[in-house]
Amino acid sequence: MGNTHQATSLLIAQISDLHLFGDERQNLLGWNTWVSLTKIMQQLERSTPRPDIILLTGDLSQDETEASYKKIVRYFAATGIPTYWLPGNHDHVPTMKRVLDQPPVYADKSFYKGGWQFLLLNTNVPGQVYGALSADNLEWLEAQLTILPSHRPTLISMHHPPFWVGSPWLDQSGLQNTEAFFKIIDQYSQVQLVLVGHVHQEFECTRNDVTYLSTPSTCIQFMPHSLNFALDNNQPGFRLAWLHPDGTFETAVERVGVKQMLNLAAQGY
Repeated sequence: MGNTHQATSLLIAQISDLHLFGDERQNLLGWNTWVSLTKIMQQLERSTPRPDIILLTGDLSQDETEASYKKIVRYFAATGIPTYWLPGNHDHVPTMKRVLDQPPVYADKSFYKGGWQFLLLNTNVPGQVYGALSADNLEWLEAQLTILPSHRPTLISMHHPPFWVGSPWLDQSGLQNTEAFFKIIDQYSQVQLVLVGHVHQEFECTRNDVTYLSTPSTCIQFMPHSLNFALDNNQPGFRLAWLHPDGTFETAVERVGVKQMLNLAAQGY
């Protein structure tokens, strides 16, 4: 899979909207989210080459418990792949900061790998489904971009999308202060790519030469272009992105069939 890409490329795997529980027997709308994640990771770890980085783009936990985050850090540490994360609306940020910082799981929100700068943003608004960037987060973002070399390609990631995906019920829970975000990044040409979660589906759009991509959830999928909440029959998935040192990139979504395995799990096998 990766053999056709440049040998110097950085391969990242975006994994999003895991919705895991402290009790691995719990289900989300009939899905055992730990079982589906395991199936996803089995396919990911068979990738050649293996990803250089795993990027978890929010809603790691469904129940926001310390038990769920402790299991998450052990689970991803076992891969040996450097793993970075950001929170979603279902996450409890103080607990994440305390628990999810045990190498190779890192709490860093600005780091440099493979010729690319990564900036991870917190759009969590406690008690709300929608997202927003606080004044402090906006100030931090601008400060980071200001000090970066203008030639260094930059990837920004956050949970809530700063764009509409065409589903009214879902669009109202996206990033609320998009103009404040755009006002900053429009000033910096090094921003090439923005990766988001939240929408449980594959979506792509471009604005001012910046590509915005969402990624399927590792569990349930939302029906595209639905007026009200609706689930899709698409399988869970993840995104791979090959980041080249010259600032170009390639990306692909992979889906993993897990329904049969989930049914067996529900029957106690």
